[in-house]
This record gives sequence, C-alpha cells and structure tokens, in this order.
Amino acid sequence: MARVLHRMREMAVALAAAAALLAATAAAAQPRVSAVRLGEHPDKTRFVVELSQAAPYRVFTLGKPYRVVIDLPQVTWNIPEHRQGEVDTGAIESLRYGLFAPNRSRVVLDAKGPVRITDVFRLPPQDGYPHRLVVDVTRVSPENFLQPRERDPIASANPLPEAEQRQRDVAEADDDRLTIVIDAGHGGPDPGAIGVDGTYEKDLVLTYARHLKERLEQAGPYRVVLTRKRDIFLKLNERVEIANEVNGDLFISLHANATRNGRASGASVFTLSETASDEEAAELAAKENKSAVVAGMDLEGTTQTVSQILIDLAQRETMNTSKRFAGMLVDELQNEVRLLENSHRHAGFVVLKSPNVPSVLLEIGFLSHEEEIQELKTASHRRTVNSQVVDAVKQYFQWRQARR
Repeated sequence: MARVLHRMREMAVALAAAAALLAATAAAAQPRVSAVRLGEHPDKTRFVVELSQAAPYRVFTLGKPYRVVIDLPQVTWNIPEHRQGEVDTGAIESLRYGLFAPNRSRVVLDAKGPVRITDVFRLPPQDGYPHRLVVDVTRVSPENFLQPRERDPIASANPLPEAEQRQRDVAEADDDRLTIVIDAGHGGPDPGAIGVDGTYEKDLVLTYARHLKERLEQAGPYRVVLTRKRDIFLKLNERVEIANEVNGDLFISLHANATRNGRASGASVFTLSETASDEEAAELAAKENKSAVVAGMDLEGTTQTVSQILIDLAQRETMNTSKRFAGMLVDELQNEVRLLENSHRHAGFVVLKSPNVPSVLLEIGFLSHEEEIQELKTASHRRTVNSQVVDAVKQYFQWRQARR
C-alpha cells in the first residue's frame, strides 16, 4: 500500500517537479543540502534532507550489514555541523554522506537491524522550511526483510541522471618519467576514521596527498598521479586499476588511524601479506577493506577471501619489492617522525593487491590521540612527513636502478 500511495503521490507532483528541475538545470544550479536530521516516532524512524530545490532520488535497503541508501544528484553539502558517524536514533545507528560518483551523491544510514522503507515523499517549501525529502523506515524481522518486494528501490517519477564515468589519467607512450601513484584513502560517503575533534580521515589524507604530489614533482623527473583529487568515493579495486592503467612504478596509499582507547600514537607502514603480522594489523586491514560496505554497496554473494583474490606467483616479486620500499620509508620517517611500535607491519589490504606495482600503505598517525591529531593538522608536520616520503622514494629508485 505504501508503494501504491508513493506512486500516486509522485505522479501528482511529477509535472511540477519536472518543471522546477528544468528551470534549475537551465540555470545550472546544483542542489544544496542545508540540513539532515533523524527523528524517532512510535511507529517509525524518520530521516529528512533539506534541499534548496526539488531533486530526484532513489532509495533502497541493503543487508549484511543492514543499511538504507539514498541516492541523489550531485549536491553541495552546506551543513553547519558535521553529522557523519554515530547518531543512535530509533532504528538507525549512524549515517554518512558524500559524492559517490561524478554526478551522484549518496547518503548511507546504518540500521541496527533489518528495516523496511515504509514511505518516501517530497515536501515543498513551507513554514520556513525549504524543499524536503522524507524517508520513513520501520523495523522488520529478518524473514520479512528478505522478501523481494520489501527491498525493491523506491524512485522519484523524474529519474536520476545516468551515472557518469570517471575521467582517469592515462599513460602517454612518449612519457618515460617514473610514475608514482598517490592514493588518498576513503572519500565521499566513506569518511574513514573520525577524529576526537571531528576531523575526517578522508579530508586530512587528501591534504597530505596533494602536498606530496607537489613535493615529488619538485624533487625529480616524476609523473605523479592522484587516485582522487577531490572528496569522492573510489572502490578499492578502482584505485588498484588506476595504478595499473598509468603503468605505475610505485603506489603509496595514505591513511590515518584511530583506536577506541585513544592512547596509541605514531606513524606506521603496511605492506601486503597473506597473513597478518599481528592482531592489530589484521583488524586494521579488515576495517579498511570494508570501504565498499561503508559507501553503501551491495557485497552479498561475495565469498572470496582476501588471500584467494590477492596472492599468486606473479605477485611474489612485487610483494618483496614493496617490503624493500617500506623498510626504506620507515628508516626515513624515524629520523623526524614519531613511529608506532613495530612500525612496519603487513596484512591483507585489498588496496595493495596490484601484481605489478610495488605498493605500501602509510598511516600518518592517530586521529584518536588528542595531541597527535592537532599535530597532524599542521602544515609543518605535513611538510616533515612528506619530506621523509620524498627521500625514501629517491632512495628506492636509486636502489632499483642499481639492480639493473
């Protein structure tokens, strides 16, 4: 019945909404989100998005883990207070939002258990409120959740535009420079770790990545490629594909860590391995490998383990070379930067799986440490870390040249 009412209501407002959207398109106006909020009611949990204009949408649920996903056209997030992370309201545990694809934004609501979308509707501006998109959900049993009709997407009568393909750098045949791929972790609706002061890992590491690109280009005849240049989501395998497509000679993935107790501090370097060096490394790899889940992607039916996907004979030499560079990076960092105990670790990180490009993951520090997070945000610390990375890169390529 909810879906029938939804269709009738959508048909009734379709012409007006289409006219508004055509006018907005003509003016090249990108919708702005000014607020998101959750409310608990006796019979439902309500999620509301406030927008500058009516916008098309697509809403659906996912399981394992249970999530509600709201897709919108690309929007500008003008929300005064960051609302990503834990919210613990009604059936919803946490929320995230961001740019999922070049022309598509996404909101992901983590549910506490199986839920059903009971209603989705738009409200025009009234009583001082702008345009609103309202999504109502209610708890259901696992058996009801698995019913196909319960999980059918609910979409506006005016559909979302087709997702655009990402533009990527390509290797030019006459460019013989060494190519270094810098990967800023997370992005879009995947914020990564959230610091004690609200800092998002995705934002901090993008700042480090941009600066590292500048420093490397100043240091030598390097071609430096960023996997992402802005706050947008990239699947882990897409990051690896970029490194392969540009014929990368080295891949460095930048991240920042967080722990519950807030006591750990220091940088660390990780390389790929079938088995983790320790329990903490295994837990970190498991967390980083869940990027697709965090961004609201459906992974049901995926059964291969990391080791089944990643390790083959062709990767053995690349893994050994990665370890060599990791050792050089640790040696350089320890001269100027505080390091975590056992600073070179290894585990099954999907983002390090390239069979041809030596790859490392650098955790620049801990966002959960009250003093270190303030240090990580300074330009002076960024310069210090990246200077040591540049020195390690130089040393690595000198070593590689001497082997030939």
